[in-house]
Amino acid sequence: MGDYFLDTLFSDIDALKIFAGIHRQVYGYYRLLSGRFPYAIYYTIAENLVSVWRVLDLRRDPEWITRQLTGK
Repeated sequence: MGDYFLDTLFSDIDALKIFAGIHRQVYGYYRLLSGRFPYAIYYTIAENLVSVWRVLDLRRDPEWITRQLTGK
């Protein structure tokens, strides 16, 4: 299951080459929801460069997720 999980997330991240920027913005980051697992990939775009900021488990406490994204 571990390899499948990583392969799925890396595939989602690779898809950002095509689909970056179409996702909803949350706390200043674009958020791509994984299609297979309850994870979100938060990323930014600057000068045609996509930078993945965090990959977070959405089953966590929403306040924890907010702290991870805002630093508060």
